[in-house]
Amino acid sequence: MEQILHPDTVALDESGHAIVIIDQTLLPASLTLISLKTREEFFDAIATLKVRGAPAIGVTAAMAYYLMAWRHVADCPGIPFSELSSRLEEDRAYLAKSRPTAVNLFWALDRMKQVLQHCSPFSGSEILERLRSECFAIRDEDIRVCRAIGEHGLALLHPGDGVLTHCNAGRLATVRYGTALAPVYLAEERGFSLKVYSDETRPLLQGARLTCTELSASGVDVTLLCDGMSGSLMRSGAVQIIFVGADRIAANGDVVNKIGTSVLACAAKRYGIPFYVCAPTSTIDMDCPTGSEIPIEQRAPEEVTSLWYEKRMAPEGIGVYNPAFDITDSDLITGVITENGILRPPFAEGLAKLFVEKRKQ
Repeated sequence: MEQILHPDTVALDESGHAIVIIDQTLLPASLTLISLKTREEFFDAIATLKVRGAPAIGVTAAMAYYLMAWRHVADCPGIPFSELSSRLEEDRAYLAKSRPTAVNLFWALDRMKQVLQHCSPFSGSEILERLRSECFAIRDEDIRVCRAIGEHGLALLHPGDGVLTHCNAGRLATVRYGTALAPVYLAEERGFSLKVYSDETRPLLQGARLTCTELSASGVDVTLLCDGMSGSLMRSGAVQIIFVGADRIAANGDVVNKIGTSVLACAAKRYGIPFYVCAPTSTIDMDCPTGSEIPIEQRAPEEVTSLWYEKRMAPEGIGVYNPAFDITDSDLITGVITENGILRPPFAEGLAKLFVEKRKQ
């Protein structure tokens, strides 16, 4: 599993005109690198969680947009700008349907589209170079942003702290460092002795398969627990702080994250444990007033009934409720850690101020 420690979870293979990712559906049994070359492969990798985590999805989408543009130019040298733009708009709309909740997917695709819109005077090779530069800029920003989130989160930690996390918001969910796990990695670099507890995160077990795999490979002391055991763990006094990631944050501070996050937040409030959401500002959707307006992806019932079992573990024909995400209300959240610092309640005011300042930059 040492390749998990390599710097980039999502990489662009320019010679092969492909995106290279770790197929996360095969972890921890197999560490398999796969190359994605077509828009159908890009779509499938995102939809089937071969690549996942809002930041990693965003970087993948940006690279995919560039490679789709490269393919159109390669297949039709001298393609008119209007035709290229029309084809890429079809590609963008297609890829945007791969996951409905993670806002970084749309953010990255729209950012690439904005670059294209300023390219009408340029040749095909010049357009490709500008799109290539932008997808690398998005990748580099992800690395820098996650490092900054880690620094801000590290200021909240003390040697010996017990840190509870949910799902996977580590290096496998980003290019490097992660979001919720970035403070853990920086603490490890600086000799902190932390104890990390990872919810298994049913039904897809991202905590068990991914978080535990990457943390143990990095030498971090990590303990796995079933989701329903988190309240017992908090009551025992073993947890001093909780870090989770986010797939989208509404303008009022409501957070959409992997299913089970809201239950964790409720228990944390009951036991007086600080609950922090770690996310880049690209995950904040100021056009979405509250979490209630965010579409929640409903996934296949087989993920609950049979996917992880040798034999089916529920009766045939049973109804299954399987949302991929839930909404954690803002009043359950202690703070939101972004690359710009830690936001605290009232979140609506703080988020609005943050974006006013960003527009001035």
